[in-house]
Amino acid sequence: MTCDYVVIGSGFGGSVAALRLAEKGHSVCVVESGRRWQGRDFPKTNWAFWKFLWAPALRSFGIQRIWPLNDALVLGGSGVGGGSLVYANTLFEPPDVFFEDPQWKGIAPDWKTELAPHYRTAKQMLGVVKNPRFWPTDHMLRDYAREIGREEHFKATDVGVFFGPPGVEVPDPYFGGKGPARTGCTMTGHCMVGCRDGGKNSLDRNYLYLAERLGARIVPEHKAVDVKPDGDGGYLVMAERTTDVVFKRKVTLRAKGVVFAAGVLGTLELLMRCKENGSLPALSDRLGHVVRTNSEVLAGVTSRKNQQHSLGVSITSSVFVNDSTHIELVRYPKGSDIMSMFAGLMTDGGGKIPRPLRAVGMILRHPLRFLRIRIPFGWGRNSVILLVMQTLDNYLTVSRKRRWWAFFRKGLTSKNGGKKIPTYIPEANQALRGMAERMDAIPQNALTEVLFNMPMTAHILGGCIIGQDRDHGVVDARHRVFGYENMYVVDGSAVPANMGVNPSLTITALAERAMSFVPPKAS
Repeated sequence: MTCDYVVIGSGFGGSVAALRLAEKGHSVCVVESGRRWQGRDFPKTNWAFWKFLWAPALRSFGIQRIWPLNDALVLGGSGVGGGSLVYANTLFEPPDVFFEDPQWKGIAPDWKTELAPHYRTAKQMLGVVKNPRFWPTDHMLRDYAREIGREEHFKATDVGVFFGPPGVEVPDPYFGGKGPARTGCTMTGHCMVGCRDGGKNSLDRNYLYLAERLGARIVPEHKAVDVKPDGDGGYLVMAERTTDVVFKRKVTLRAKGVVFAAGVLGTLELLMRCKENGSLPALSDRLGHVVRTNSEVLAGVTSRKNQQHSLGVSITSSVFVNDSTHIELVRYPKGSDIMSMFAGLMTDGGGKIPRPLRAVGMILRHPLRFLRIRIPFGWGRNSVILLVMQTLDNYLTVSRKRRWWAFFRKGLTSKNGGKKIPTYIPEANQALRGMAERMDAIPQNALTEVLFNMPMTAHILGGCIIGQDRDHGVVDARHRVFGYENMYVVDGSAVPANMGVNPSLTITALAERAMSFVPPKAS
């Protein structure tokens, strides 16, 4: 196949690139490793793991990816629409400290001002509104915020959801009839297992839908495995079919330009492979450096009583418990209990006793509590998750190495950078105690965190960061890859700093800005 631009990935960066390039008259092909999903294709609960988890070796082609690195367990998305299929719809602008991070301060005159119009465009495209309804746990979080003197920092979330008549289909309410018909949110909390009813403003209902109407071609179930110059000023992109078991069918695409937007770890793995095998040898040596986790941990509370905590959109309220630590309440729908496998008893860190030993001690002291959270049934209905994010400066370095458990094939690994990412955030456990008291619940930290010092993050960032030159970054201020013409990185891997809020809106705004500099196709 031949086109003007190949876009690798269909998440928040790739979908923006596909639409804006198509609007400028370029022919576009989007390569996506995951499946194309329709509303009723999504699982009713995540117990249908073959529809929920992405594990092709197990013939499981779902929307939730889980990557284990040495220092973090990373959650991501898969499918046409990328992370928008499995994310919790939350679309915040970051605090000012993000725009002033030394990594990119001064490369543009004023990043906050520079991005302001693109945030407005992103919000319009994604249908951002204020969550209109609080539930019992939201009032509990507000009460906790009042207790610690931070009630003025408690707020409803900004979400990308269509709150029309619940369950009723109406003509396109966003794009003057050019978009698909939409169905009002039914408040069942299915955002993170796949929205079956149609209220979620996922990318297949805005950017990608409009891009396809303009002629963009989406190639699902194909993973880009190599990119190299074609010797004629363009590039060859080799992709293989992800749903084949042993002998993977391959396709080659020729284009004048390439946009990398495969998600942070997908983009890093592909670019590292291309640098190692000589396909793209001029890539900056900063590739893989300064990978952020949004300084994030995931924790939870499970009610001892049979209570319904799973209604509403997935994230309904949040609070900055101090100037650098942001906490959001997250929920899975009733019956979606499979993520309880990561739950362990809350265990404090710090001090002389290693946290894994403390965790074992907690199990011995509270065996019934431990057994209760090990029984998964009812976990989704009775639990809320605390998503804890920070603006602090810490990072990993990611590289590719051979792993014996992968039959010595190469895979991504990590090590802490100069500023170690946190595996224990005291503010998280303090909030857990506060919520557990109000819910009559069992507080929990992630097992990976308390046993292996490996936090979980749903918001991996960086690795191909914006820099003033190739000695300080992988892409320039317009997201152009140093050393190559017509090559861009527009996903979360270009983000240079922790932002303390969900990054999807910022990734979208950065991609909007990057594509605004690409000229229209010459007539």
